[in-house]
Amino acid sequence: MPNLAINGGEPVRKKEFPRWPVYGKEDKAALIEVLESRKWGTLGPRAREFQEKFAAFAGAKYGLCVSNGTVSLEIALRAMEIGPGDEVIVPPYTFVATASSVLSTGAAPVFADVDLENFNCIDPAAVEAAITPKTRAIVPVYMAGCPADMDPILELAEKKGLFVLEDAAQAHGAEYRGRKAGSIGNAASFSFQETKNMSAGEGGILTTSSRELWERCWTVHNTGRVPGGAWYQHEFLGSNHRMTEWQAAILHGQLTRLPEQMKTRESNARLLYRLLEGIEGIELFPLRNDCKYAWHLFMFKLGEQMTSRVDKRTFAAALAAEGIPTEPGYVNLAGQKLFDAAMVRRLLNRPTDYGGLSLPATEKACASTLWFSQNMLLGDESDIADIAEGLRKVTGNIGELK
Repeated sequence: MPNLAINGGEPVRKKEFPRWPVYGKEDKAALIEVLESRKWGTLGPRAREFQEKFAAFAGAKYGLCVSNGTVSLEIALRAMEIGPGDEVIVPPYTFVATASSVLSTGAAPVFADVDLENFNCIDPAAVEAAITPKTRAIVPVYMAGCPADMDPILELAEKKGLFVLEDAAQAHGAEYRGRKAGSIGNAASFSFQETKNMSAGEGGILTTSSRELWERCWTVHNTGRVPGGAWYQHEFLGSNHRMTEWQAAILHGQLTRLPEQMKTRESNARLLYRLLEGIEGIELFPLRNDCKYAWHLFMFKLGEQMTSRVDKRTFAAALAAEGIPTEPGYVNLAGQKLFDAAMVRRLLNRPTDYGGLSLPATEKACASTLWFSQNMLLGDESDIADIAEGLRKVTGNIGELK
C-alpha cells in the first residue's frame, strides 16, 4: 500500500470534485430580469410563484418563502404559539438552529437521543421518554436527507396533542413511506443556504397544509401584519423575515434541476455503498426501503476498532490529504456553552441544567460519524471510485497516523 499523502506520499486525487452551487444561463437571465424590473425587495411575484411551486413539490398546500432556514424554525414555533414555560423536543445531533430557535421563543429545548442505525435521526423511544406535561412540540431532523422514523412520532404527537415540525433543511425531495418531506408534520422547514441541495446562497421556506398555521407564519415573518390587511396594520408581534426577489429568481432554476440531480446523487450513493462494503474499519448506515433519500450528505462511521486507534479528525485530515475532503460532523449540542445552566437561566429565567444528560448514542455518533458533501455525489463513477480508493488507502495505512 502506497504511503499516505499526509506523510509525503502521492495523493489518490488531485482534481476538484464538482463545484457547488450549480447555475446556468437561465439563472443569469432571471437575475437580469429582477435587476431591470427594479422590484428587488420582498413579497414579490417571483417569491409568491416559487413558494407555490415548492409547496406542490413537497406535497403541501401552502409555502412561505423566508430569509433563511434558521428563522423558518422560529417562525413556525411562534405561529404554533410556543413560548415561555413550554418545552420542545429536539435531537442533540443537529445544527444549532434546531435548538436555538426554541430558545428564541422563550421555550426550553429538551434533548432526546438519536438512533445510530437510522442516520443519527432522533429515536422515537427517546422522544416518548422525554415528553412531560410542558411539552408542546417535537422537531425531528431529517439528518443528511434521511427522514426520521415518523409514524411513531406522529402517533405520540396525536396521543399527547403535540405539534410536529419537520426540520427538513437537508431533505429537499426526500420521502417517507410515500409521503414527501414537507407534508408529514404540521409544518416543515427547509433551508436554501449555500451548501444545501437547493441553494440561493441563503434563504428558506416553510410548508404546511393548514391555512390557519400558514397565515400565522405569514404574520410572524411580515412584521405582525395580517394577510389582506393594510400595510400599516400590525396586530401581532412579528419581524422582517421575508425573502428577496433575487433569492426567489435563483431558486426557480434550482427547483427545475433538483429531480435530475437527485437521480445522480442516488445512483452515486448506491455505487459508493457497494464500493465501501467490506473495507475494514468502515461501517455504513443500513439503507431503508421505506424512504427516498435526498443525500445531502453521505454519512459513514468509523468502527470501534478504528476509533480506538485514531480520532476521526486525524482520520479526516489524512483523507483530505488524499484529495478526498470530508467533514467531522456535528458535536453534541447539549454540551455547548449555549446550553450550560447559567446561560439558559439568563435566557429563560428558569433553572434548566443539561449537564447531567445521558446521551450515549449522540456521543458515539459524534466520535465516529464522518460525511461527504452532496456535491461529491454529482460527479461520475471515477469520482466515486476515487472516494472509495482514498478510504481504502487511509484505513490500510492506519498505523502511520498519530
